[in-house]
Amino acid sequence: MLAINQPLTAEQRLSKAAVDIMRKDQYFPLAGVLMIGDRTVDITVPTACTNGKDEKYGRDFIDTLTDAELRFVILHETRHKLYRHLVTWKWIWDESPHLANMAMDYVINQEIVDENKDGFAVMPECGLLDEKYRGMNTPQVYKSLKEDPPEEPDGPGNYSDGPGNYSDGPGGFDTHDWEGAEELTENEQRELAQDIDEAIRQGALLAGKLGTGLDRSIEDLLVPQIDWREVLREFISSTCSGSDYSTWRKPNRRFISAGIYLPSGISEKIEGVAIAGDTSGSNFGQREQSVVITEAKSCFDTVKPSWVRMLYWDTKVVGDEKYEHDELDKFAQTTRPVGGGGTDVECVPPYMAENNINPQAVIVITDGYLSGDWGKWSCPVLWVIIDNKDVHPPVGKCVHVTSEELTR
Repeated sequence: MLAINQPLTAEQRLSKAAVDIMRKDQYFPLAGVLMIGDRTVDITVPTACTNGKDEKYGRDFIDTLTDAELRFVILHETRHKLYRHLVTWKWIWDESPHLANMAMDYVINQEIVDENKDGFAVMPECGLLDEKYRGMNTPQVYKSLKEDPPEEPDGPGNYSDGPGNYSDGPGGFDTHDWEGAEELTENEQRELAQDIDEAIRQGALLAGKLGTGLDRSIEDLLVPQIDWREVLREFISSTCSGSDYSTWRKPNRRFISAGIYLPSGISEKIEGVAIAGDTSGSNFGQREQSVVITEAKSCFDTVKPSWVRMLYWDTKVVGDEKYEHDELDKFAQTTRPVGGGGTDVECVPPYMAENNINPQAVIVITDGYLSGDWGKWSCPVLWVIIDNKDVHPPVGKCVHVTSEELTR
């Protein structure tokens, strides 16, 4: 017999809030992302927590929230997942866990507040929000916090009890389980990236077919994911393949029942890949390059190159780092750009020839403001052009991306 007016349990409220979000037109494109990972109630978590895949919510914390506040917290955790924060900003966390978490939360909370003027989602009082950070990205907020460190308040997010890495956030209403993110296996990390990419593509496609108008902040969020990351993955998978390699020939069985076809893993190693990074000091810096390199590294987890050559150049090649296959796990974290002169990419192909560097493909990261020609290449080239959409290289493939998209 059903009880009349029986209060909903924490689990029921959590599920209902997620469904309410998916039913709202402006968030319909995010439905697939909202369904990735587990969303559970956990008595060991005082507030809310994510490792970039799964989300945990404290039972007592849920009881303190209104329905609108609970929707806000779920949207907040989903943004962390969608932006791949626990991968992209690992270097910030290594420097200062407290400030890294605060910087990400200031950016996310501002976005959600701005897109919910109707009161559908309301930030809890313990959330981090400051008008002075409006329009700033995560690294910019982080830099500001480093220059003027805040006092650590005794907010709900500032705690150290319980299992896991739940002591990383002064104030705010959630924490970020960086240790849990690092515990994900390579296969889990690769599948998570594929799941998020696929969910974003399907969400954008459905929004277009159904005439659902995307909120501007969500539209800005979706486009970069579909754009440069997908182009990079497609370029690597199509050019860096062994004789028996095919990314789509054998679909991943895990997703077939859901109508989603993704490539299965492969075991055959390919030859090397070269990444040529512009260090002329023009309009972008190490952080932007780091994001592209990190994304390339996740692609290498699938195609498994025998080696990666990291070349840094300005008017000549000023840095040359080689990573063998068993060193690829650390190359994205250990590579260090050098240089800072002019911008002449023509120097790279001759250097490769002189040093017997024969990759299957080259990825060039630059702003495209060159002092000379685009060079003569003997293998497929992908140009990742940062903050210069007016330039179109005459050789190879090209993808344009802004610094804002890379450093969100």
